[in-house]
Amino acid sequence: MKIKSATVLLAPMAILFLSASTFAHHGVATYNMTKEVTVKGVVTNFEFINPHAEIYIDGKDDKGDMQHWIGEMTTPNMLSRRGWSKESLKVGDQVTVIGNPAKDGKLAMRVEKVTLADGRVLDPNGNDYR
Repeated sequence: MKIKSATVLLAPMAILFLSASTFAHHGVATYNMTKEVTVKGVVTNFEFINPHAEIYIDGKDDKGDMQHWIGEMTTPNMLSRRGWSKESLKVGDQVTVIGNPAKDGKLAMRVEKVTLADGRVLDPNGNDYR
């Protein structure tokens, strides 16, 4: 009887514990997908890591004040399929990044497009900008 009681109690807890990672992934829920922002600036860091690659950019706002942005992209695996590598962006690269801004007003975005100083376009989402 003790084993049956323990099973009845532990089984639902195990299911909740194992399914927690499913709820942890936010996708694009934190970003306003109806708006776009453009940041022109310098890459200060590029992390080609799981679960999402990230670009850190320093750029000035309309008033000339320096802002420190973070751009989130998809996984390195997906980016690799689209021609990206850990060498795609380097600290000091001049870039223009377009993306969907964070809903909470933080200087964060879901990256839609990165344009390098030489005009090359890096797309994290598989769009064709030719």
